[in-house]
Amino acid sequence: MDGSERHHPERQPASVGGGADGVVDLHVCPECASGLVHPTDWMPMDDAHWRVSLRCPECEWQSVGLFEQGVLDRFDQILDAGTDILYADLRRLERVNMEAELRRFNEALGEDLILPEDF
Repeated sequence: MDGSERHHPERQPASVGGGADGVVDLHVCPECASGLVHPTDWMPMDDAHWRVSLRCPECEWQSVGLFEQGVLDRFDQILDAGTDILYADLRRLERVNMEAELRRFNEALGEDLILPEDF
């Protein structure tokens, strides 16, 4: 770890222990409030608790904590929703790129810019 990374094992993510509404938001960084905190390592400690290492990609905050299964189930749902959003964006970008490539290919065909030696 270089000097630019922050490691605060004693600090917990926002609302650990329950905020005013009792909800624990592991995906929210307590340093910069980014909603991109993700797990980097996890290990079961007993039937109801996990030791989880967390990292924020925006400010490089890191922490390790012990969390109940219910908190991690909610975190997992948030991570799954984020993954779904990324996949949807990827599919949209792939489609936009393919459409642009097909348009260029069609224009090149129409203007006789593609020759047999291009293949």
